Amino acid sequence: MARICQITGKRPTRGGIINRKGLTKKSGGIGTHITKITKRTFRPNLQRVRVRLPNGQVKRMWVSVKALKAGKVTKA
Repeated sequence: MARICQITGKRPTRGGIINRKGLTKKSGGIGTHITKITKRTFRPNLQRVRVRLPNGQVKRMWVSVKALKAGKVTKA
């Protein structure tokens, strides 16, 4: 399954996790330092729902929750 919303076209994006160590200056330390940067993927929140198409046909699609909340699709 390709993790792509069939309504909005949302797809996984790449990013990173930054690990920091140390006590912040605000809390009385000497500041935090970056110890490691790890690559990761941010995946869209997809749900498989039955959607009523404009021509009256019912079809199952992978739709992002953002599109469902915005009312871009009508559930069957």
